[in-house]
Amino acid sequence: MATLELFYDVGSPWTYLAFHAIADVAVETGAELIYKPILVGGVFNAVNPAVYEARANPVPSRAAYMGKDLADWAKHYGIRIAWPPAVFPVNSVKAMRGVLVAFDEGCGEAFSRAAFEAYWGEDRDISLEGELQAIARSVGLDDVAFVGRIADDAVKARLRANTEELVERGGFGSPTMFVNGTDLYFGNDRLVLVREALRA
Repeated sequence: MATLELFYDVGSPWTYLAFHAIADVAVETGAELIYKPILVGGVFNAVNPAVYEARANPVPSRAAYMGKDLADWAKHYGIRIAWPPAVFPVNSVKAMRGVLVAFDEGCGEAFSRAAFEAYWGEDRDISLEGELQAIARSVGLDDVAFVGRIADDAVKARLRANTEELVERGGFGSPTMFVNGTDLYFGNDRLVLVREALRA
């Protein structure tokens, strides 16, 4: 069976778009989909600090186009996306630890989707434990136990390990996808190429 790995952080709008479609790509091509939660800020710090300069000094025309591009992709997928006016970039570290905890409980995909929608669709600050607890409850998790788990050193270590793995394998942002272990693709718009690679 072919494999499709997704390294992702819920704080990325392009990843929200890719996450919406990637499971369908896996089903269509018969690939095993492997989710790898990361902390994208850790990746930027390690290998892609230019992201911070681009945020601090955006090119106005490019920024305007990016808004249009996000809206076009969201329309294509039939989902709502809006730039969070309250908090961007969001500190997603607790959310991404929460993703790992949710996968341990068998609902990682549902928790990830709910966190994406809370932030990119509803402008909720997913850095806040109260918001994360609400998301946890919405997918059937015990929200009190959840808060304890996201502070666990073992969960923190797993998130760091995934982030370091992505850097070691040549990744530089989110979403990053690997087909069959070595074939790297970056960005929502590369899903069409991912599909072709899996079919080949």
